[in-house]
Amino acid sequence: MSQWHCILRLSITVLFLLGKTVGLGDIIYAVNCGGEAHTDVYGVQFQKDSNKVGTASDFGKQLIIGRIAQQDQILYQTERYHTSMFGYDLPLAGDGDYLLVLKLSEVYFNAPNMKVFDIVLNGDIMVVSDLDVFERVGRGVAHDEYIEFRVENNKILFQDDESEIRAGMIRIEFIKSIRDNPKINAIVLMKGKLSDWPQLPPPPLDNEEEDYTEPIHDAQTKRRNPSGPKVADPYTEADSTSLLPVFVAIGAFFPILICLCKL
Repeated sequence: MSQWHCILRLSITVLFLLGKTVGLGDIIYAVNCGGEAHTDVYGVQFQKDSNKVGTASDFGKQLIIGRIAQQDQILYQTERYHTSMFGYDLPLAGDGDYLLVLKLSEVYFNAPNMKVFDIVLNGDIMVVSDLDVFERVGRGVAHDEYIEFRVENNKILFQDDESEIRAGMIRIEFIKSIRDNPKINAIVLMKGKLSDWPQLPPPPLDNEEEDYTEPIHDAQTKRRNPSGPKVADPYTEADSTSLLPVFVAIGAFFPILICLCKL
């Protein structure tokens, strides 16, 4: 095979791998709840949380969160919680398919049935009932709830339910139950479908060692400290980490280059 054909085939492979790495839908809104602005490994820009309802906490910085890249640990370490119901108003971008991604991790309790709450969309559509993050994935592990809905003629359509849209905005609310307080770590609203979003890998099995460290204090016997421990600021890292997916893609086809050039 000529050197020209080798380069051409390699270029096609590069474009294919980069497309697989980056292919996201249209991000309408993203916020790092309880934390500062952050750009994740896919280039999604999470804004600083400006919500005044509830309490912002970085208690989760005591843990290394499993199931997520190191650069994006902060999205699951900071959170907003409240002793009652609270929520966020989200903008829409016309009719079409939408995906709401709710990022969560249990960083406080060490057992199931300790924090359980509901999530309601637009005031009258129950999208998640009796959510117990520890029961789903354990402690110190990332968990995402994916909520797909459609907007048509100024209405939200979710499964068999529908709801009127007011002033081009919808609201996502976290509802308190009798088991501790509702919370959320980060929110993304994307115009597109679930297939357009990079989902988390499968959670660790029960017999696998979980990728987190124990907190400095026993969270079950000590009063919760909303400000958390003193830790290094994750935002002082070089911005080049946001190119991680590109570096991974480029590194993946060095073996391909060798094989193609031998043909």
